[in-house]
Amino acid sequence: MKCVVGIDLGSTTTKAVLLDEDGAIIGRGITNSRSNYNVASMVARTEGLIAARFTMLRRGLAELGLASTQTEIVAESLSQHFRLELYLVELEVLREEILRLLASPAHVAHKAILEPVVMAIMDDCRDGAPKLFGLEAKRRSDFFRDMAGTAFMASAEVRAKNGEVPFERVVAVFDRAIFNVEANLVDHDFGSLLSRGYKRTVTTLDFLGPIEQKKLDTLVTRTVDSPLHEVAFVGTGYGRQTLPFPKEAVRSEILCHGRGAHRVFPETRTVLDIGGQDTKAIQVDGHGVVTSFQMNDRCAAGCGRYLGYIADELGLGLHELGPLALEAKKKIKVNSTCTVFAGAELRERLSLGQQRSDILAGLHRSIILRAMSLLARSGGVRDEFTFTGGVCKNDMATQILRELVVEHYGADIKLNAHPDSIYMGSLGAALFGLDDLRRGAPQLLPAYEAENRPQA
Repeated sequence: MKCVVGIDLGSTTTKAVLLDEDGAIIGRGITNSRSNYNVASMVARTEGLIAARFTMLRRGLAELGLASTQTEIVAESLSQHFRLELYLVELEVLREEILRLLASPAHVAHKAILEPVVMAIMDDCRDGAPKLFGLEAKRRSDFFRDMAGTAFMASAEVRAKNGEVPFERVVAVFDRAIFNVEANLVDHDFGSLLSRGYKRTVTTLDFLGPIEQKKLDTLVTRTVDSPLHEVAFVGTGYGRQTLPFPKEAVRSEILCHGRGAHRVFPETRTVLDIGGQDTKAIQVDGHGVVTSFQMNDRCAAGCGRYLGYIADELGLGLHELGPLALEAKKKIKVNSTCTVFAGAELRERLSLGQQRSDILAGLHRSIILRAMSLLARSGGVRDEFTFTGGVCKNDMATQILRELVVEHYGADIKLNAHPDSIYMGSLGAALFGLDDLRRGAPQLLPAYEAENRPQA
């Protein structure tokens, strides 16, 4: 199968979308950008390629002749068991990196105390892994760093309370090791992992008879052996200039977000993208072409980083801010829009006895008011209006945006907030890549030139 790759290298997360030659989405990948953009783009792309394999697998499951609900159970079971096998391999990579660190001069003095405890923690992570990947499992994150970190810290806290080892010392080892592990997460053998996941799957599905199982054997083998050819690349996002792409293959994130939003919601005329580092108000025409836009200045106030800073101040996860703010009885006006000063004001208001939920409601409103100002300068809000970016997943932000749009532009405006809005930029990038492919001038990475460029 031939595929086109779009990568959106954001300040917080890096996303990849893969399209087939017909423009259908066949794979998506996402990872934390962290401080290593090169690793982030490789991991997101690898995740996208894995997802594309599972799209091939799902397309072939009709051959089994099962009921639709059974087909979905087979597909999801294969995916979850594959993820479990990948997670277990990644845990072993993490274990080896920790052992390497403990043998280094910086830690050798504490090695005798730390090693048995940390290895016991890693055993706990391994033993608890199957619970993360059941069909009914609810994970807060799909990022290996986050899943492994949550399991590691939970076990470390128990052992620290038992007096086995200082918690901070164990955490320092994990933080150092995980940074080096992330660079190794793109080198796994898809075929062997899927085969091991498949063996787990067939033991759990009692509705698979001998005929269906034989067909599934053939389908899994075919999926592993079928090549995936990446025939065009386009990159975008906050860190796009660091991507190893030809300059012709790097596009503005404004163009990509506008086009991606228009692809998902064809009637879109106004797009608001609130990401980790910036906010963009975009106007598009009936073809998804950008006609005007406005961006915030260099300050991160009003963006995802602002919310992340507030979450850190409160000792909460970023995903917890929206639900807590929705509990507010009133919205307290926040005077500071600067990220640093907002933290100081937050602490002051808490010391005065004001409720966290009320303060957070006010913070969310201040963020959306800044976005509304950008929208007004870009040309206002026209029907349909699409909200994209990571902040779109924050229910309080979406609720306040809806209220302000109704207040300023009327109740007839349709506001779209897609569950996968975080992929809009990478989707737009992939669509530009598909354009390049169809006009016979695809942009390829240097490593792919000789293999994929048609010979004269």
